[in-house]
Amino acid sequence: MASTYHPFFPAYLLLLLPLVVAQSGAVDIRVGSSIDATGDAKPWLSPSGDFAFGFHQLQNNNDLFLLAIWYNNIPSTTIVWYANGKNPAPGRSKVELTADRGLVLTDPNGQLLWRSDLVAGDVAFARMNDTGNFVVYGSGSERLWESFDNPTDTLLPTQVIGKNGLLSSRYKESNFSKGRFQFRLLEDGNAVLNTINLESNYAYVAYFISGTYDQANSSNSGFQVRLDRNGSFYVLRGNNQRFSLNSDDFVPSTDYYYRVTLNFDGVLTLSSYPMNSTTGARNWSVGGTIPDNICTTNFAELGSGTCGYNNICVLKGDKRPECECPPSYSLSDANDVYGNCQADFMQGCEADGQSSPEDLYDLVELQNTDWPTADYELISPCNVDDCKASCLQDCLCIVAAYNERGCWKKALPLPYGRRDSQVSSISFLKVRKPEFSQKNSPIYLTSYRKKYQSSLIILFSVLLGSSVLANFVFAGVLCMGSSFLYNKKVTSDHSNKNGIQSSIRYFKYSELEEATNGFREELGRGSFGIVYKGVIDTDSQGRIQVAVKKLDRVVQDMDKEFRTEVSVIAQTHHRNLVKLLGYCDEGEYRMLVYEYLSNGTLASFLFGEGKRSWRQRTQIAVGIARGLCYLHEECSPQIIHCDIKPQNILLDDYYEARISDFGLSKLLGTDQSFTNTAIRGTKGYVAPEWFRTVPVTVKVDVYSFGVLLLEIICCRRNVAMDVGEEDRSILTDWACDCFSEGTVDALVENDAEALSDETKLERFVMVALWCIQEDISLRPTMKKVLLMLEGIILVPAPPLP
Repeated sequence: MASTYHPFFPAYLLLLLPLVVAQSGAVDIRVGSSIDATGDAKPWLSPSGDFAFGFHQLQNNNDLFLLAIWYNNIPSTTIVWYANGKNPAPGRSKVELTADRGLVLTDPNGQLLWRSDLVAGDVAFARMNDTGNFVVYGSGSERLWESFDNPTDTLLPTQVIGKNGLLSSRYKESNFSKGRFQFRLLEDGNAVLNTINLESNYAYVAYFISGTYDQANSSNSGFQVRLDRNGSFYVLRGNNQRFSLNSDDFVPSTDYYYRVTLNFDGVLTLSSYPMNSTTGARNWSVGGTIPDNICTTNFAELGSGTCGYNNICVLKGDKRPECECPPSYSLSDANDVYGNCQADFMQGCEADGQSSPEDLYDLVELQNTDWPTADYELISPCNVDDCKASCLQDCLCIVAAYNERGCWKKALPLPYGRRDSQVSSISFLKVRKPEFSQKNSPIYLTSYRKKYQSSLIILFSVLLGSSVLANFVFAGVLCMGSSFLYNKKVTSDHSNKNGIQSSIRYFKYSELEEATNGFREELGRGSFGIVYKGVIDTDSQGRIQVAVKKLDRVVQDMDKEFRTEVSVIAQTHHRNLVKLLGYCDEGEYRMLVYEYLSNGTLASFLFGEGKRSWRQRTQIAVGIARGLCYLHEECSPQIIHCDIKPQNILLDDYYEARISDFGLSKLLGTDQSFTNTAIRGTKGYVAPEWFRTVPVTVKVDVYSFGVLLLEIICCRRNVAMDVGEEDRSILTDWACDCFSEGTVDALVENDAEALSDETKLERFVMVALWCIQEDISLRPTMKKVLLMLEGIILVPAPPLP
């Protein structure tokens, strides 16, 4: 058939072309284009419609929107990239493509929330590509910015991670703030997974290492991490060899969508979804995980792993973890199942009082369960019954794990808990019996007595049933007698010299004299005494270094402060408090034996030669805040330290802060919020209320911490007459002046690291100024101080004290 030519046919095509293009979604995004954050806003699509760029409405808050990229043709929303996760956009916010700044996200008031960091050049257009990569192009079609170069928690096919590139997990599944886990390609060529300290971004030891560093020939080390379209996931070496990160049974295929995601729980997952699904699939299939079992993975000794402290990790069928609190424990935050667990009862040496542990506690058996890094004592050889009895009698022991190597006694907090068939230990968890389980209840003080009274009354009532009068007479006598016997039993079983806890090791004077080589090497001088370096033998750790504090005050004062320090330290268990190992109470000698901390005091760290790392200093400040928060809010009884200063903060091998020297501490009863006592503390750190003859509260420690925090920020003492300028000699006054004048950078002078972290610097200064308010009611609690330092809650501008 002869062809027919219509002269207007090309014109028809031209008229239809925009419609065809619009329907395909291939229209370039021009400068000035924008999307509003509303529930019905249309996203920018890739040509195939596979990917969308726009606002995703948060499920837990319909008024907030996340600027994101997601799979558009998959029923379950799968976000693969997002901007400004810690600060989602409120409704009616807007993202706009601008000529000079690229993508700009503003709130309804026009305030900048986020923008793309462009390389030099003017923006011409942008495009959502079918790879999932959103690209901003210049006038010459050069790439000025792309989402692939700024990954969040997901790696897509064709996306590359170069050296020093990383994926960062979310904080939680529905919380897009930065999380604790990272997947990185290090400069040496190793791909690693590690946890971080969120306050300082300090990277802990890796819990997965690819081993792609070539020591013999570094040019053949890994230089890229890639995910191909067929799902092959690997480290590419310099010689073009591939180190596969896929599981052994993985079969490559181009019929699936693939993604690699670093989940909020620390598991790196390769997932797939059929491109042409006829089965109505709604979920991604897991094709492999790193590590293979997150619950039994050996993390660094710092941090808490995938589950919080005192929690137990259990691996699910999809190789993702779930966390379970142990029996008689519950979540500290009911909304965070992966968080910390806390006991539903009082426990510890002080809480037990003089009651028999057999009467107070049961042991719950937990098969294939362990907290492997919480050990403080090993008993070997040992059988199961001896292991259980030892933990029951030890007021410090929270759980005992028994295996073929012996009995491992553990204290709070309990990190890295796991229950798994690979775990050979049986754990025996100490929990209060139901009748003694209520927190802060004095019932256990009388229950033991009542049990014996009632039993004996019944017995003699039967024997003397013929005389009602005789029954009453004997009942009265037996009540008094059993009470006497009960108190005598408790006293004989649990009393110790001067009321000091028996679970703390007792040393003879001669032992400590030998351990310190005649008190030869002096480490420093604290309140009431000199501290010497020594070496002692232990059952679990062999020979270890210790610090021996020899009290030197007159006897009448010495006994009081000695008993205070021992009783306070013995009942505290926290990573930011110094650990008491033992004591000596012989004749005129009073000595305390502490763990030895290699990096000395915070004073020598701050005020020695050279300026210390800003990251280290902020990490130390947060550690001190955590320790004080524990003393003020988690101890029973509550403890006011009363002498917070750099000389009383010790630093361990990792420069983790440990609060020490509790000789001046005051203990508050369960019904107390303040105390009346003579002035105590150190000049320069003493809160104003000490001088006003008013009751003192934990806020005196908050004031001292504020002064200390300024010293940590500035690396100088709170009073320094040698600074050259009189208005700088008193640190607290100078800090107030700098803040009011908007020159807080002057406080860190030439510290480039601190100056580059301007937001945290200003936040820490403001927290310090809140702490040193003269008005006690204006000072925050240490819990709030900690949250402000961590950036979890907003720090308002403080009034000038």
